[in-house]
Amino acid sequence: MSRSIVRQSKFRHVFGQAGKAEQCYDDIRVSKVTWDSSFCAVNPKFLAVIVESSGGGAFLVMPLSKTGRVDKNYPLVVGHSGPVLDIDWCPHNDNILASASEDSTAMVWQIPDHTPIRPLSEPIVTLEGHSKRVGIVIWHPTARNVLLTAGSDNLIIIWNVGTGEPLITMDDHPDLIYNVSWNHNGSLFCTTSKDRRLRVCDPRKREVVAERLAPHEGIRPMRAIFTREGNIFSTGFTRMSQRELGLWDPTNFEEPIALLEMDTSNGVLLPFYDADTNIVYLCGKGDSSIRYFEITEEPPYVHYLSTFSSKEPQRGMGFMPKRGVDVSKCEIARLYKLHERKCEPIMMTVPRKSDLFQDDLYPDTAGPEPSLEAEEWMEGRDEDPILVSMRDGYIPPKSRELKVAKKNVLDSRPAPKRSMSSSCDGSNLPPQLLEKLLEEVQMLKATILSQEKRICDLENKLSKYTNGTA
Repeated sequence: MSRSIVRQSKFRHVFGQAGKAEQCYDDIRVSKVTWDSSFCAVNPKFLAVIVESSGGGAFLVMPLSKTGRVDKNYPLVVGHSGPVLDIDWCPHNDNILASASEDSTAMVWQIPDHTPIRPLSEPIVTLEGHSKRVGIVIWHPTARNVLLTAGSDNLIIIWNVGTGEPLITMDDHPDLIYNVSWNHNGSLFCTTSKDRRLRVCDPRKREVVAERLAPHEGIRPMRAIFTREGNIFSTGFTRMSQRELGLWDPTNFEEPIALLEMDTSNGVLLPFYDADTNIVYLCGKGDSSIRYFEITEEPPYVHYLSTFSSKEPQRGMGFMPKRGVDVSKCEIARLYKLHERKCEPIMMTVPRKSDLFQDDLYPDTAGPEPSLEAEEWMEGRDEDPILVSMRDGYIPPKSRELKVAKKNVLDSRPAPKRSMSSSCDGSNLPPQLLEKLLEEVQMLKATILSQEKRICDLENKLSKYTNGTA
């Protein structure tokens, strides 16, 4: 990593800055489960953290604005019967979150804008298809309601969350899957696995289109992500247990584009990639530093930029989508570092003297609108993400409800046998009794409607108070 020649780059002087005490989230009991996921997910509205809980799995979801000490009785999301292993926010709806658990299910949740009064225990949809624990959930970058899950049964299942049904099942992996990453438009994904292979898969053809044995020679876990140009950035270990980075062309896996040795730490390096700036942030579990590199088209292709160091080791990390950063402060990325008992934001900033909007730092970025419906994607269409301008900063839209239209499961079941007592139909009832029953039904309907209206009014009041508009 020679830095003797000064290279021209607007990101050469990017520096990290930890949030002040009042910007942190304190008294969060971060999960101690032994699983190499980031344990944290963040979007422009909410922070979600997997936490310790008794009697099943739980995670905490809070509005970003709710900094400071977290009440020990703060309502959790508690639907899983086993520890939660992974969480991921939907890129097309800031109120929708997916979770994966040791109980072999994945669940999709609608998070209300206001702070809930009691724990959330009812998911919108439960995805049951794996026979062992589900360790990975990741949303499709451009298609609406398409979610990928991977489990310890070595299966990858792609779901249409809108119907709650599996679209694609792939069983090409003979061993445990470490991670999955979609490419820019969601036409392919890459995986790393315990069998030491890096694979590129085409889900709609249900086949592995390219693979490389041992991109890193060590036996420790690897990670891989697609870059904007379609190359693959990987982290792993050498035979001597040194941590290593690699950049690969999936059309020619014979030789790496770049291969860099780092240090001899034990923690798996989790890569967080910003497609707009082509910068990758590397966070090792148990490390107390974040290294960041710029990927370019000129040698040596992967350029070391700098390191953010702190005293405390990190238990996990969340990465804010670009539309959630503060453009007025030239912030190009924000990470949320999990300590043992708190979450701390870390702002990555480019030093600029001007207060004006910096066009060169903020190209149009992926917005919250999906480019495709699930059915269009399944038919073979590919679209790049729909971009939005960052010029006026990003304002999160109001909550949109995810509607799950399940096919009627009763259609495929035999009709239940009717007992003798229920065999009489309405035609045998006396007219007076029939009128009375109809009247009672109408009254019940009117009561339900008035209660629903009251609930809506109360929720609107709550959201006004929590958003500070009241």
